Amino acid sequence: MERIVNCPKYGESVGLDSPPFNGPLGQEIFERVSKRAWFEWRDDYQIKVLNEFRLNLAAKEDYKKLQDHMKKFLGLERDC
Repeated sequence: MERIVNCPKYGESVGLDSPPFNGPLGQEIFERVSKRAWFEWRDDYQIKVLNEFRLNLAAKEDYKKLQDHMKKFLGLERDC
């Protein structure tokens, strides 16, 4: 049975099957973000952000910038 979440981006939608990564942010995404919004971020928008800003994910400040863009895209910006 599919889980329904109240996604900030798309309202009531099918949720993810599991957290996309470990930690509190991964858990929040699992609990609140729809599959549709997550896959749009992961498969498209994330790549655009990485390329546009030429982010190096080994650098903490670049990883934080990527997370901030992710939160904004997914409607979780209150944590930024």
